Amino acid sequence: MNKEEIISKLNWFYSLELNQVDLYMAQSKKVREIYLSKVLERAAYIEQQHVDNIAEKIKELGSKPTVLGDVIAPILGKVGGNIISLTGIKSILKANILLEQKAMTDYKDFISRVGKDSELFGLLWSNLIDEDFHTSWFSSKVQELENNE
Repeated sequence: MNKEEIISKLNWFYSLELNQVDLYMAQSKKVREIYLSKVLERAAYIEQQHVDNIAEKIKELGSKPTVLGDVIAPILGKVGGNIISLTGIKSILKANILLEQKAMTDYKDFISRVGKDSELFGLLWSNLIDEDFHTSWFSSKVQELENNE
């Protein structure tokens, strides 16, 4: 991948991660179950770390994070989080699983295109693993809720 392609892909992830930050924070404020609220807050914190790390990498490459991502992604995340929260805990978790799975698919694709020798390789793997942890927790909670019905 050339530098411009890498920056473009990083900006995609920057916007996606920003969206997740606001999505999870909005959800955390709407759910009544304290444990789930705290998990969503923690997930938002981890996603914010991804945002910060990706922004830093974009800057290291001589560019700036997308302004569109700075403006649109947080709005979409907050609105989406508030709307999805109206559908119930299982629906929230299932929507989050879909979003995390999309992120994981995109991270895997990017990792395969960047190559092992890139210094970006480690950052992408760290983010992918975090997304996998989120997916696993959300899936486990859905299973728990379905078993208790």
